[in-house]
Amino acid sequence: MVIRLSELWPEVSSDRLLSECVPPPRFAEVRFATYRPDPDEPSQADALRVLGERAVQLAQPRQAPSFWSRFRGRGATPAGKPGIYLDGGFGVGKTHLLASLWHEAAGPKMYCTFVELTNLVGALGLRAAVEALSSYRLICIDEFELDDPGDTMLISRLLGQLVAAGVELAATSNTLPDKLGEGRFQAIDFLREIQALAAHFDVRRIDGPDYRHRGLPVAPEPRPDEQVEKIAAERPGASCDHFVDLHRHLAELHPSKYGALLDGVEAVAITDIRPLTDENVALRLVVLADRMYDRDLPLLAGGVPLDQLFSVEMLKGGYRKKYLRALSRLIALSRA
Repeated sequence: MVIRLSELWPEVSSDRLLSECVPPPRFAEVRFATYRPDPDEPSQADALRVLGERAVQLAQPRQAPSFWSRFRGRGATPAGKPGIYLDGGFGVGKTHLLASLWHEAAGPKMYCTFVELTNLVGALGLRAAVEALSSYRLICIDEFELDDPGDTMLISRLLGQLVAAGVELAATSNTLPDKLGEGRFQAIDFLREIQALAAHFDVRRIDGPDYRHRGLPVAPEPRPDEQVEKIAAERPGASCDHFVDLHRHLAELHPSKYGALLDGVEAVAITDIRPLTDENVALRLVVLADRMYDRDLPLLAGGVPLDQLFSVEMLKGGYRKKYLRALSRLIALSRA
C-alpha cells in the first residue's frame, strides 16, 4: 500500500527532537584522521590542527565555572572566544571537520543545521530550549545563515544565554559572521544582533575550489505522472503525493516534524511538480529536501524538471544558496 505523506500527522516529543540532533548518516563515520587537506591549500591543514586542539579540550567533561572565572573571562581558546566558526566554499570539508569535532567531544552534545536549530527553538520555546541545552558540552551548527530578522533575534538570544552558561560552540557557513543576513535586512538593530553573534566566534577561513561556481547539475527528465504512481505502488515503503497536496500539508506541520513525516519511508514519489513563486512554500520544500537527503531517500519526480522548481527571481534573491543546495540535493536523489 502506497504511503501518502499528505495524510500523515506525526507527533514529535522534545526528547526525540534533541536525540535526533546528531550528524547525518553520511557523516556518522568521519573523523579527523579521515580528513585529507589539500596540500595546495594550507588553510585546510590549519583548520584541521585548530579543531584537533579544541577537540582535546572538549573530550574532557565540562567543568562547572567557578565564581572567579566568571569575572576573569573564559580564556578557553587562544582568541578567548567560546566558539569556532569555519568559513569557506562548498566542498572544502567544513562539515567533515565539524562532525569530527562532535564525535570527539564529551557529552551531552548536539549537532544540527541552522534551520534545525531554529525549528527546535520554535517547537520548544526559547526558555525551554535554553534550559534543555545549558548543560551541554558542545553545540555544532552546520550551514549557519540568518534568513530573517526574527531568526537573528532568536538565535542571538539563545546563543548568548548558552555561552553565558558555559556551552562551547562550533559552526560552519559560506558567509562570514559579520556578513550574515547581508542583502536581506539592514536595519541597525538587526546589524547589532549579527555583530553580537560574531563576537562569540573565532573565525577560521578554509580556502579551496569553490564549487558554487560549477552551476547546477542537469536535472533528469521527469517521468510521466502515471509512471511515477505505478512505480511507487510497486515499491515497498514508497510514498506518493501530488505536489500541491504535499506542499499544502507541509504548511500545516511545524518544520521540526518533517523528519518524522518520513519515518518508515524508503522512497519519495511526487507527481505534477510545478514551478514555485511563493517564498514560504519554497522554504518549506527546502527543509523537506534536507530531511530527505539526510536519509538518502530516492526521489521519483513527475511534472516539470527539478531545475525549474524555483523561479529565476528566487535563484537571484536572498535565499539563493538555500535553493541551490535544495536543487542539488533533489537532483542527486532523483538520480539515486
